[in-house]
Amino acid sequence: MTTTMVIRQPQPVMVSTESDKWGSGICDCCNNVPECCFAFWCFWCFTCIKAKEHGECLCLPLLDVCGIAPPITLAMRVSMRKRYGIKGTICDDCVLATFCRPCVWCQMSREMKARAIQVSLVGARIF
Repeated sequence: MTTTMVIRQPQPVMVSTESDKWGSGICDCCNNVPECCFAFWCFWCFTCIKAKEHGECLCLPLLDVCGIAPPITLAMRVSMRKRYGIKGTICDDCVLATFCRPCVWCQMSREMKARAIQVSLVGARIF
């Protein structure tokens, strides 16, 4: 009788079939009008809620009042691009975060909802 010793436990592997592009355009606010209105009328509440849903500190977006380019919006957008494998550049992110901040947050919110699917774990076979 032989015994097999497992030295390394199998690691979960995420399988994603999502696109490497944003699911909606920056100005596609008509896709979710109530959310767009919430972002427009109560922007800071909206951003704090979305930051929390993304796994960041609830009050982090409140630091965006510093400087010309909003650092937190920019960081969140880059983080989301990296998490979901969306192609883009830091330059594009900076321009959009600076001049279209509410639209950027709405786009990120739509993306989180669209990609909020259950993670499929692919298990390794143990011999």
